[in-house]
Amino acid sequence: MSQMNRRRALQLLAALGTTGLAAGCGSDTEGTSSPGSPIKIGLIVPGSGPNKAIGDEIANGFQLYLSLNDQQLGGHPVTVVQAEEGENAKSGQAAVDRLLKEGVVALTGVVSSAVMSGIRDAVEQARVPLIGSNASPASLQSVVYIWRTSYVLDEPGEALGRYLREQLDKSSRIAVFGPDNQSTRDVIDGFRRGYEQGRRLTDPPIYTPDRADLGKGIFAGTIHKALGKRPDAIFCHYAGTQAVQFIKELYVEDYQGPIYAPGFLTEGAVLSQLDDGENGELRARILRNRGGIETALNYSADLNNTANRVFASAYRKTHNSSPTTYAMASYDAAQVLDKAVRLVGGDPTPQQVNLALGKIGQIDSPRGSWQFNQSRTPQQKWYLRKVQLDGRLLSNMVINELATLG
Repeated sequence: MSQMNRRRALQLLAALGTTGLAAGCGSDTEGTSSPGSPIKIGLIVPGSGPNKAIGDEIANGFQLYLSLNDQQLGGHPVTVVQAEEGENAKSGQAAVDRLLKEGVVALTGVVSSAVMSGIRDAVEQARVPLIGSNASPASLQSVVYIWRTSYVLDEPGEALGRYLREQLDKSSRIAVFGPDNQSTRDVIDGFRRGYEQGRRLTDPPIYTPDRADLGKGIFAGTIHKALGKRPDAIFCHYAGTQAVQFIKELYVEDYQGPIYAPGFLTEGAVLSQLDDGENGELRARILRNRGGIETALNYSADLNNTANRVFASAYRKTHNSSPTTYAMASYDAAQVLDKAVRLVGGDPTPQQVNLALGKIGQIDSPRGSWQFNQSRTPQQKWYLRKVQLDGRLLSNMVINELATLG
């Protein structure tokens, strides 16, 4: 048996194992070597602006799955049509409209929560499934055609809240920071739900300007005022350039306590931008401060399971960097589409694919096994990660499992 046919046979056996007789009866292409009819998948990501780096990771993760699977999903050759997400509902709507005209059987991607909320009604009315691989506002309820392979934004806060309820005394003072937007409010709502059981946060959250063009010292006054109350810990929600700037200014203000956050704080290029080298002062502060930086996320590149060894190795080989949760969730979006399209077989329609998404069962993912719950989001594990040295580089290293949520 050729290597290609062997891989195809293994994929078929995996599909049969998780979907039962429905898989055996659902496709007229299974058991043959000829590919099915070509299909198109619409990828909605930002090609510029502050979220471009996340968009690139999402595109990389989806394309990696295709490259490892003969550029096919469910036995059908795939063309990925990419559309510019932009930063608001109007630009997101334009992307959806363009892709629907292309005749896509499914959509995926979406970085911004504002965009996801803005395109909700258009996707539902078009009856084309969207497998969102990042944006996941807690307010996105009662959807039929929107699925998410990432998380719900209140979940990392809840996981950390539960953890800190056990780690900190009731009298502990936590300073809570985040940009002034709905994503931060979702995260903080989850944190309160996990932490405030028999105790209360002593101070209200501190909301900082939500913009990408951050000047030096933009957080300084706010941080200085908060540290004047001598907090025992800091909980924050930042990502990308905001995360880099916030952490730097915390240490400029001589903060010496622990920092807790959803994993976006140190995901992607953030650590490389913070790492000032073997003898650097900033690296030394990160490593020696009491508690250091601990984050909660649904994925870490050092997870020791077979699916992650395949994924992380292939990603590093292709992109010369470690994969992020953004790339992993997009890789899984391709995987669930692979399973759903295979269940449909023949010439899949968007509505048939959407029905099949509810039947795919458990996903063997780089994050560990997970499955969709009733709200079409993952029921999955959350991990506690700590910024530590991995060789000569700062890395997010898993130190514990926190909770299964979803």
